[in-house]
Parts: sequence; structure tokens; C-alpha cells
Amino acid sequence: MALPLAIGIFFVIWWTTLFLVMPFGIKTQQEEHSVVPGSAESAPANPRLLRIVLITTAISCVLFAIAHWAYVSPDITLDSVPFLPRF
Repeated sequence: MALPLAIGIFFVIWWTTLFLVMPFGIKTQQEEHSVVPGSAESAPANPRLLRIVLITTAISCVLFAIAHWAYVSPDITLDSVPFLPRF
């Protein structure tokens, strides 16, 4: 796999995983009863962005390793997928 392709695939996996991980463990200002004047009640009270980025990166590394293994593995082809039609 070429480096630009690998970086692009990792970026797409990371970005998708970020939006998957972001809402876990977040409490809104309304739930914490500490609404800052001028902000939405649904805004996060304590977003912990570094924690989210680290978890996203860890999950993305695992998913990218699986995707890379599937890409370079000679045993996995489209013929391996049982529900695709044979041409």
C-alpha cells in the first residue's frame, strides 16, 4: 500500500471513528445544572477532548491494521464474500 493511500485511509477511518466516539461519556450543561449564560443547554459541560482524541486514535489504529491486513492479504479477495454474484 502506498503511503499517500495509507494516510488517506487512516484519515477517513479516524474521522469516522471520532464521530462515533465523541458522544460517549459527555454530559450536557443541563444535566450538570451548570448552564453558562449565552450558551446552549445542550453544550457539553466538560468535553475532555484529549481523552476523545486518544481513544479515537487507538481504535483507528486497530481498524487500520485490520484494513491494511485485508488489503495486503492474498487470501482475501472479492470472491471471499459469499453474497456477491460470481462473474
